[in-house]
Amino acid sequence: MTTSDTVTHTQPFQAEVSELLHLMVHSVYSETDIFLRELVSNASDACDKLRYEAIANPALMGGGEALKIRIIPNKTAGTLTIADNGIGMERQELIDHLGTIARSGTKAFVSKLKEAKDGLGLIGQFGVGFYSAFMVAEKIVVISRRAGESDVWTWTSSGGSGFEIARASDEEAARVARGTEIVLHLKEDAKKYLEAFEIERIVGAYSDNILFPIELVPEEGEPRQINSASALWQRPKSELTAEDYKKAYQQIASAFDDPAMTLHYRAEGRYSYAVLLFAPSTKPFDLFEPNRKGRVKLYVRRVFITDDADLLPGYLRFVRGVVDSEDLPLNISREMLQNNPQLAQIRKAVATRVVNELESLAEKDAENFAKIWDAFGAVLKEGIYEDFERREKLLALSRFTTTSGEKRALKDVVADFKPNQTEIYYLVGDSIERLKSSPRLEAATARGIEVLLLSDPVDAFWTSMPTEFEGKPLKSLSQGDLNLDLIPRIDEKDEAKKDEPAADEAATIAVIKAALGERVSDVKASTRLTSSASCLVADSQGPSRELERILAQQNRGMRTKPILEINLRHPMVTAITRAQAGSKTVDDLSLLLLEQAQILDGELPEDPAAFAARLNRLVLQGLG
Repeated sequence: MTTSDTVTHTQPFQAEVSELLHLMVHSVYSETDIFLRELVSNASDACDKLRYEAIANPALMGGGEALKIRIIPNKTAGTLTIADNGIGMERQELIDHLGTIARSGTKAFVSKLKEAKDGLGLIGQFGVGFYSAFMVAEKIVVISRRAGESDVWTWTSSGGSGFEIARASDEEAARVARGTEIVLHLKEDAKKYLEAFEIERIVGAYSDNILFPIELVPEEGEPRQINSASALWQRPKSELTAEDYKKAYQQIASAFDDPAMTLHYRAEGRYSYAVLLFAPSTKPFDLFEPNRKGRVKLYVRRVFITDDADLLPGYLRFVRGVVDSEDLPLNISREMLQNNPQLAQIRKAVATRVVNELESLAEKDAENFAKIWDAFGAVLKEGIYEDFERREKLLALSRFTTTSGEKRALKDVVADFKPNQTEIYYLVGDSIERLKSSPRLEAATARGIEVLLLSDPVDAFWTSMPTEFEGKPLKSLSQGDLNLDLIPRIDEKDEAKKDEPAADEAATIAVIKAALGERVSDVKASTRLTSSASCLVADSQGPSRELERILAQQNRGMRTKPILEINLRHPMVTAITRAQAGSKTVDDLSLLLLEQAQILDGELPEDPAAFAARLNRLVLQGLG
């Protein structure tokens, strides 16, 4: 034992913690009840961890006292204590867990907290629930003894710049035989939390389904259990109400919204397991973390094992809930989790059931499905790219913004096919507004063809693979050749325009190619354009321009030279034919065709200064 272990040690908070505490102390949240839910949830996790570690080391349970959580109000002292006899913390763990936030996304959390008028939904999503206690406490003392250890430590802070770590007094050590005791010295305006009815109300609302007994220890009278402490997922659906499920969701997911979808069933047969899953109605802030980690908890015979078992594929990572197996071994290791064939079967079956439930919801409850799609549609579309087995189902589930409306299903798009139409057409870009103004839409618009407008980054990936829906291929309007001649135009006048004089194709293309040189890979006459002069497209055999742009931003690939398509009937193109070959006007017009196409794609010309000078010359030339 070192000297620093025997004396009081003062240590500053991590920078993000200090900033977070400042926001907490200054009442960012209008609803302060959540502090109790968070501390009870942490106590439950501590009991879960001890129960799991005790599988391999039964001695950790000591005398075998039942795991439980106690809430002790003391009006005389003005303190509220939340105690558990779970795993506990040693000295370094107190410093690590309560002095830092070792979780990616913390800065994003603090940023959101600053922006939020009421940050009610943020706590619980970034692993910072303990700090919510500073909303109601002017001082917090944490006393903890790690299971199997003799040393007891105290952590003390008033929510300022740091905290103190010291060895517990004899009285404190005698009080905490194992686990953690959190003593909140309540602010004057938070003394209502010392009332028994307030404590019972909060526990009933948020923590009723915690698996361990929660005892209220009043100053007078006997301790009494104030939660049901039942595994709700093991109970028959017939016994449960919508409110039961809502409370379970909010407790399991540390959430405040209502679930948009609830899936509760028991699988019997070769493997037996209970499933209780929820789809949230609002988007969590960690949805697009690089590791795409899921949040479904794995239990074995009601013993919590892990929330890191990847029980659902990455594109269903927004789903929250519990899978409780009757057959897996209690001492299953991380390596076994990754390679266990039984768990692989459970994963496959549960993922299929979730997708089927989403299908059912889309048919029977369009309003709640719309909430899921608005929040998680971009995530679900990752499955089109990753999950070949369920690709058709996920395509059917997908809702798209099209040239005809919003939240359009592919079956609706197919039902509205034009005569002789055999393909589903789409356009990928970085915004709906830019896609709607894209010149590549012109030929389709002239024929009344509905086009999918795809603006999520994932769209560039799943459309990069050959994809079809109900036998109808999906075809890009910005890649490869396009022939819509068999589909009649809406306006007969547009049909007649095909006979208008056009620039000589071979001669015009040769002149433009000579002017542009290596800036493009090819110049072609366009079948896409009806009124615009030019557009850029990609070759049918390579990646789309949008996919190249995304990969280039991530330094994962080089951009290839585009193909420039020109409208031979446009005045700017016919002007090139009339101009003298090799003249400055030919070069200026040819480069302008390329540069305006780049601008319409949201790109800057290669040389903006030269573009401006070129444009000025042509304008002045036109003015005479």
